Amino acid sequence: MQRNTFLVSVVGGAVALVAVGAVGTHLLAGTESTSELDRHSSVTVDGHRALSADIVAGRTAGRYHALPWVGKELTDVSCPTGLKAVAGAMITCTGKGGDGRDVDIPVRVVRADSHSVTWTFQR
Repeated sequence: MQRNTFLVSVVGGAVALVAVGAVGTHLLAGTESTSELDRHSSVTVDGHRALSADIVAGRTAGRYHALPWVGKELTDVSCPTGLKAVAGAMITCTGKGGDGRDVDIPVRVVRADSHSVTWTFQR
């Protein structure tokens, strides 16, 4: 009886550890970001308020390869222009993969208002 209890405890602990790891990976691997539009982060693109290209590039670089088992290694991320704070607006940023090849990173605005923009990128 004691052996069965021990086995159930070990298996239960392993399952719980895997579940916590999966939830942590999901949270850290997300590609959606919400950024404030303030005097430090906003620019104007085609007459629209936009999130600075430097902010988009920096956040994308930091989240693209958030964990060793999520995404590809990426360096030298840059974006051609700011990201308009208009739902559906898109730009394509670029970076260098771990193998030295150019990587295109599509970026799209999910929702926006006068104070913030929520956007996502594709790995």
